[in-house]
Amino acid sequence: MEERRRSQRMELTAKLVAKRLDSDEARELEIDITDVSKTGVGFLCGEALEIGAVYEALLTIWTKEVIHAFIEIVRIVKKEEGGFQYGGIFVGMPDIDAKRIEVYETVSRFQN
Repeated sequence: MEERRRSQRMELTAKLVAKRLDSDEARELEIDITDVSKTGVGFLCGEALEIGAVYEALLTIWTKEVIHAFIEIVRIVKKEEGGFQYGGIFVGMPDIDAKRIEVYETVSRFQN
């Protein structure tokens, strides 16, 4: 598959709580993050989400700080073992939060 990411991705052990913005539904989803960059996030979820849907997200990063952002789903892959692998881009993320992720990318690159 052709690599189309604009930023290097890194793995992050964290959880994301998301609520869909374009409906009155108030359920929260807990998902497992597989990778994150300053422009987007990859994650696993057992529930079906829709491409193009935007979710409010609270991402707990390695410093235990919480980043508030909005994620638009841009890629879905159904896993054979059940559940789905999603790719999303950040929309509406404050620059300071994107910089926090960028700093971690730089540190991780030099450690490897």
